Amino acid sequence: MTGRTLRLSRLRRIGPEGRGGRPVEARVSKPVESRGARPRRRGAQPKVVALGGGMGLSASLAALRRITGDLTAVVTVADDGGSSGRLREELGVLPPGDLRKALAALCGDDDWGQTWSRVIQHRFQSKGDLHEHAVGNLLIVALWEQLGDPVQALDLVGRLLGAHGRVLPMSAVPLELQALVKGHRPDRPEDIDTVRGQATVALTPGEVQSVQVVPNDPPAVPEALAAVLDADWVVLGPGSWFSSVIPHLLVPELLDALTQTKARRVLSLNLAPQPGETDGFSPQRHLEVLGRHAPKLALDVVLADEAAVPDRDSLTDAAKRFGAAVELAPVARTDGTPRHDPELLAAAYDRIFRMHGRIGPWR
Repeated sequence: MTGRTLRLSRLRRIGPEGRGGRPVEARVSKPVESRGARPRRRGAQPKVVALGGGMGLSASLAALRRITGDLTAVVTVADDGGSSGRLREELGVLPPGDLRKALAALCGDDDWGQTWSRVIQHRFQSKGDLHEHAVGNLLIVALWEQLGDPVQALDLVGRLLGAHGRVLPMSAVPLELQALVKGHRPDRPEDIDTVRGQATVALTPGEVQSVQVVPNDPPAVPEALAAVLDADWVVLGPGSWFSSVIPHLLVPELLDALTQTKARRVLSLNLAPQPGETDGFSPQRHLEVLGRHAPKLALDVVLADEAAVPDRDSLTDAAKRFGAAVELAPVARTDGTPRHDPELLAAAYDRIFRMHGRIGPWR
């Protein structure tokens, strides 16, 4: 048994330590007829973990908080642009921006939640050093410095906001994203270059071939591993494919947890290719590159907007390689923009949890 497998085994048995240092017993139950499904009392809510970053994860969280109160976001920590990049470079901290966005997405629809959501998303406009810094980024970093514990600080911010869920970083150290890109230099279309930094990768010209993180064996946050191992459902995506979705699969301990968990796993596809990062990608191409980065990963459901899938048979074939079924549903906003509608996405997730988990109803 490797050291990493041993650590995951211990997390299954006892879970992470509580904030007061007392072990929290992990819930263990026997699976029912379908893999990953757990018997639950009538009225219980599904335990859901959502992985990603940026606006894609925010869309998923805004939907999921409508159908469960037991929700954990596990957020990428490779951002190196904007306010997050400046704070990361100056203070050596985890980039707070994607964590802030996740917290804002978990704010309620009442006056308290919406007010705090606007406050932490507010950016200063000035001619000085505060220009474009987000209030929430400064608040999170201040609490990190005060408490010396990123998880405890994020939990405290969540309580202040009245967040409908928990937000955790995927790794305990800031990561650098590196990509191999074909045609990054327009005058050398066949050359493959290494492009560094999440902000650069997200907007790179050329075709991204693969990504990796530096360091290549970063420590995962124990609370994130415990949440994945104890979940009923794990949701991956939507979001920037190479810079927000795939990086979770490049943290070895987190990938081990995703492959070993008894939870069911749903992959939520984007509504459209992302300019620069996935130009020209079909829905099935997204699955193919995911499989190249994590060939042992199994999925149960692939969710896609029905209007964004021109070739359903090809997507079905690609999903079968992961052991997954395809669920098509209208999840896009009706204004024509490639953004998810939180109510429609919530309805799609709710139906998937009921149909494929066979452990409901929760409401």
